[in-house]
Amino acid sequence: MRIKDITDFLEQFAPLSYQESYDNSGLLVGDANAELSGVSITLDVTERVIDEAIRNRDNLIIAHHPLIFKGLKSLTGKHWVERCVIKALKNNIALYAIHTNLDNVHLGVNRKIAEQLALKNIRILSPKSEILSKLVTFVPHEDAQRVLDALYAAGAGQIGQYDHCSFQSDGTGTFRPGENSNPHIGTHNVDETVSEKRIELVFPTYLKSKIVSALHNSHPYEEVAYYLSALSNTHQEVGSGIVGELSSPMDTLEFLRHLKQTMRTECVRHTSICNEKVSKIALCGGAGSFLLSKAIGAGADVFITGDFKYHDFFEADSRIVVADIGHFESEQFTKDLLYDIISEKFTNIALRLSEVQTNPINYL
Repeated sequence: MRIKDITDFLEQFAPLSYQESYDNSGLLVGDANAELSGVSITLDVTERVIDEAIRNRDNLIIAHHPLIFKGLKSLTGKHWVERCVIKALKNNIALYAIHTNLDNVHLGVNRKIAEQLALKNIRILSPKSEILSKLVTFVPHEDAQRVLDALYAAGAGQIGQYDHCSFQSDGTGTFRPGENSNPHIGTHNVDETVSEKRIELVFPTYLKSKIVSALHNSHPYEEVAYYLSALSNTHQEVGSGIVGELSSPMDTLEFLRHLKQTMRTECVRHTSICNEKVSKIALCGGAGSFLLSKAIGAGADVFITGDFKYHDFFEADSRIVVADIGHFESEQFTKDLLYDIISEKFTNIALRLSEVQTNPINYL
């Protein structure tokens, strides 16, 4: 196996195009075509994590947080990030980050937190828009299903929990094959009329090349008529945060104690209790203060996240309980998520959860 076998699979699960504009996910250090010896999974890359990988002979470290976030202007070892990069290069260890793209997929980081808290009826809190496109093409009746099947297989026609979605209408296509053409239907220099289906399908924009290739490979015509258009629709399976419900309402303080225990955190910083009972819960792993208004708008009783600043707590304004459990604490189960995703697909690789504690914050 090659390193790219793992990274390509991860990018099918959480496409790089779904990361935020400020992010730096993907392969940051190393050769994607190198033979894979073992994989280490961590939340953060540190020198100790790399030392552990060296001892275990793992040549791929998969981290949630990108080691290289800002541009590196030198590699002299004067900064801990530079030392990590140098050590990884010297020991032929590849470093891969899967950050906000994993946050933003429905089965990603926030879904894992929701599962830890046993939430039900979960949905994306803030779905992304402008990441969908539409294909329109025209196919002879007898070839329509074959073309549709190829487009479905390439990833088109999925809307939420439904797949094989399309719109079809009957019409008439006209054309005249030129002297140098090789027509599937018709004769050179003779006007032709064909009964065709107009087919329309939605697809994630990042799949455009794959969709167009599937169209050309399955369509019977030498010259395929089609057009693509960008959509402003929201993608209900991609976006920030999660909102869900408890199986039954809980006393607010009881829920906060449950949250502290379940999420294995030393401290829960929270706003004043504004409701005796809670049932609807919004959450965002990592730093999620930007979603507070979305959580309030969704009617959530509690918003769980990390990295809330002092003045941001005031914005709860007795409309919701903000529960800050810490950045590391909110995302610590991401390691298990990645382990489960990879081990289900690849059963013949050395796959390890790093035992290094990478949380830079200690509590006295």
